[in-house]
Amino acid sequence: MPITNRQVAGHAFLRQLYADAYFPDHVVDKGKAVLLRLCERIEAERPADLAALYGLTHAATDEFNLLEAEFEAAGSEIETVAREVIAEDFWRVASAYGFADADVEELIATREW
Repeated sequence: MPITNRQVAGHAFLRQLYADAYFPDHVVDKGKAVLLRLCERIEAERPADLAALYGLTHAATDEFNLLEAEFEAAGSEIETVAREVIAEDFWRVASAYGFADADVEELIATREW
């Protein structure tokens, strides 16, 4: 399903991670795919409130949790810079879909990184 929200459709997710050789592109690609699936789910399910949005973002965060092992296997990790970049993109998604008042820490509350 193509993303219809122009704010996220044209956004370069995880751009700073791609720009840093420490983060392997093939794993960052998987993180980008998580964020794009989150956008697709938001468009399909149209969460009515923050609680519903948080349910979707927590599921996406759980997918990032699984990527930690892939980052480590590639000699990398989801460390401070990556955490900030990922959190910022989660907030960008929430904001683009009308949830600018979302708490960034709650968006990724299930994170293990």
